[in-house]
Amino acid sequence: MPPRKARHAAECERLEQLPNIGPSIAGDLRSLGIVHPQELAGRDPHALYVGLCEKTGKRQDPCVLDTFMAATAFMAGAEARPWWDYTAERKARYGVF
Repeated sequence: MPPRKARHAAECERLEQLPNIGPSIAGDLRSLGIVHPQELAGRDPHALYVGLCEKTGKRQDPCVLDTFMAATAFMAGAEARPWWDYTAERKARYGVF
């Protein structure tokens, strides 16, 4: 059974409890050395995205950056929002890529 999704950052004990984070993205975060949700607080989602692209040797879908934006915002105290709510912000902040 998948872990229950957290409603607040303080409830997160596993990456998979973060809203928008499933096993695949949790694995990506672990490959970047992030093993606990609290490690996302204060992290730059764009730097995480670039790091993942470098680690895998390929350009990741921009939706991965949206997901990292959602996760880092949630861990900084924002309400849980779907990752696609961050698409417009990503395009405004980083351009279309």
